[in-house]
Amino acid sequence: MKCIKNNKTGDIQRVTDREAYNMVGNTWSYVSKSEWKMVTRKPKEETEKKDNPKQMNGVETTEVFVKTRKKSK
Repeated sequence: MKCIKNNKTGDIQRVTDREAYNMVGNTWSYVSKSEWKMVTRKPKEETEKKDNPKQMNGVETTEVFVKTRKKSK
């Protein structure tokens, strides 16, 4: 199997070796499989982390932790 791209339209197809050999020329060219994967597969959606605000005296707050490092002499 080979991945080929139409130079005029930008369309990418995965075809057999024989079909690719016959099609590649002025209109079609070889492309990498990773380029074909980017076009055909949906990107993974990143889940957003939502802050869990806490309420203190009716006011929403977010906890912040600060690490301190001791300086060595």
